[in-house]
Amino acid sequence: MNLRNQSDFKAKRVSRDYVQTIQARPSVVHSLICPVKEAEWLDGWDYQLIFSHSGFAEKGCVFTSRGVGEKDTIWLITKRDDAAHETVFARITPESRAAEVTVRIEDAGQQASRVHINYTITAITEEGNRFIENFSEENFVKDMKFWEATMNHYLATGKALPRSDPQHWLKYESGQGD
Repeated sequence: MNLRNQSDFKAKRVSRDYVQTIQARPSVVHSLICPVKEAEWLDGWDYQLIFSHSGFAEKGCVFTSRGVGEKDTIWLITKRDDAAHETVFARITPESRAAEVTVRIEDAGQQASRVHINYTITAITEEGNRFIENFSEENFVKDMKFWEATMNHYLATGKALPRSDPQHWLKYESGQGD
């Protein structure tokens, strides 16, 4: 990325929130918010663990993931609080965007959890601005509902739920959702 060529660039930012209901205790759900464990419950999760003392999610853990048609996204866990069931990720998709992702889990009673998810995304290039333009509430909710369904399915069956549309998971392009 050459910042000299972006003198007129105006970054866009968007924040999206969603609350899921997962049929398990917060400690169980929190353990699944991990790049390694995610491969068990999210169909097609493509990641590479770069650094972790424990081999799982922890503060300072670094990993990459790959979306369809994109370069690797670099993730850094900036907060991992097992007692409060909260994880905060910083993620950078080179030549596109930077994001903070917060996942906070609370007890919903009767062996269930409410999972509060926030994505705040800031463009770092015009490509990132285009991503944000298509990061609609509708598309985000669709993905969060699938995440909710697949985690609940995994907890009930031990298997990931196949994606109905693997080409568009958290990838927002013009015309998606039409």
